[in-house]
Amino acid sequence: MKLAYSAASPYVRKVTACAIKRGIDDRIERLKIGTTDPALLQYNPLSKVPTLMTDDGMAIYDSPVICEYLDSVGSAPKLFPAAGPARWRALTQMALGDGILDATQPRRRELTLPQDEGRKSYIELQQGKVKRAVDLLEKEADTLGALATIGEITIGCALGYLDFRYANEPWRPGHPKLEAWYAKVVKLPPLAETMPVG
Repeated sequence: MKLAYSAASPYVRKVTACAIKRGIDDRIERLKIGTTDPALLQYNPLSKVPTLMTDDGMAIYDSPVICEYLDSVGSAPKLFPAAGPARWRALTQMALGDGILDATQPRRRELTLPQDEGRKSYIELQQGKVKRAVDLLEKEADTLGALATIGEITIGCALGYLDFRYANEPWRPGHPKLEAWYAKVVKLPPLAETMPVG
């Protein structure tokens, strides 16, 4: 398999963390292709990373789909639970983690542009989404495990991205249970081996 990636992308990190958790990371070749590189268009018309090219030539995107595909490879315990309450919980946690990323990643670009009222208002809206998500995770922190599901992996990647890009907006104050959970799981291979750079 081949993975078009960017070292700093939290969505790529999520895919790689899943591959590590399932013991198949060594089966994936990394292709450093930027999102403005025309070469990426032959695999993904949206020109986004991550994009996975499977052994049989199929191109798969974006991160939730790639993670579910990787969950079908090999014999390790599944990160996507079977149909039922555990599955809906894991998928909802993934959506919450992805939502944190969706609210933070584009905001970096907005911070470099002139700060008119519309842009300030947009930034505040996105900050509010992150705050509410982290507040909810604090309430649910006792139910989080050791990166056993796609939801827990995505949440770990999202909190790591907040540390990486928004250290000036610390999420830990007021969230002691979530902080304790993250301190444990960040040492596990899926997160420890995928620390963002760049």
